[in-house]
Amino acid sequence: MAYPEEEYLMISGIQHFKFCRRQWALIHVEQQWEENVHTVIGELMHKRAHDPYLTEKRAGVLVVRALPVASREMGVSGECDLVEFHKCEDGISLHGHRGQYSVYPVEYKKGKPKLTEEDRLQLAAQAMCLEEMFSTEIPAGAVFYGETRRRETVVFTEELRQEVRSCFSEMHEYYRRGYTPKVKRRKACSSCSLKEICLPGLSKTESVKTYLSHILEEDQE
Repeated sequence: MAYPEEEYLMISGIQHFKFCRRQWALIHVEQQWEENVHTVIGELMHKRAHDPYLTEKRAGVLVVRALPVASREMGVSGECDLVEFHKCEDGISLHGHRGQYSVYPVEYKKGKPKLTEEDRLQLAAQAMCLEEMFSTEIPAGAVFYGETRRRETVVFTEELRQEVRSCFSEMHEYYRRGYTPKVKRRKACSSCSLKEICLPGLSKTESVKTYLSHILEEDQE
């Protein structure tokens, strides 16, 4: 199945979706967003990484920043922070450059390596888009973390790829239905940029409707 371009979702959304399906729906389905210190730092870091279409040459390596990518099969589009094209004997051809090249995507993150899969899924999704666009295979990439100033290698296993496909399929279904999941309160809610919109504290106390009714009553007193 190939998705039409008007139904494409943002690749970066897979990180929100894996972290919290409700957070993803509030941002991508309901179009709500709030910034906190984490999102601001992340935004500044990405601006430093991105210089659209700038190509650098480093000893047999071509470096392209902010490379637009998409997948008709998964129905997603976005940008890769950085893609390295390494000269090799058996790879792809690049217009205007001699020889063959392998493809190596790199994603930039502000913090430190996570035990959870959000960052690896986002990078794998970018790699799968690149594979579709260049008709090649990409075995691995890397996530660069600002806190440690190091790259962490990510191997694109079939298990990781299947998780990417499963997430995007579910995301498309939510988006088609206009569905926002209910609150599932957990420790990570305290650092979420959408906690004032999501109102996770109401999940065990009262409904949003009841909460708003109380606010209106107080205003009338």
